[in-house]
Amino acid sequence: MAELDAEYPGYGFAAHKGYGTAEHLAALKKLGVTPVHRRSFRPVRELIEPPPEQLEFW
Repeated sequence: MAELDAEYPGYGFAAHKGYGTAEHLAALKKLGVTPVHRRSFRPVRELIEPPPEQLEFW
């Protein structure tokens, strides 16, 4: 996780060891999803594919 922390600064990988802490979830929203994030993790999945009720229709 220390190597990922150096490669992807701002997510706090070294501090939380991959668990979805509040700080990490805030970083996901601010910085976006990286190639190392699990797409099956609901907060990541929702950032990639928001639920229909969160989509704006033009």
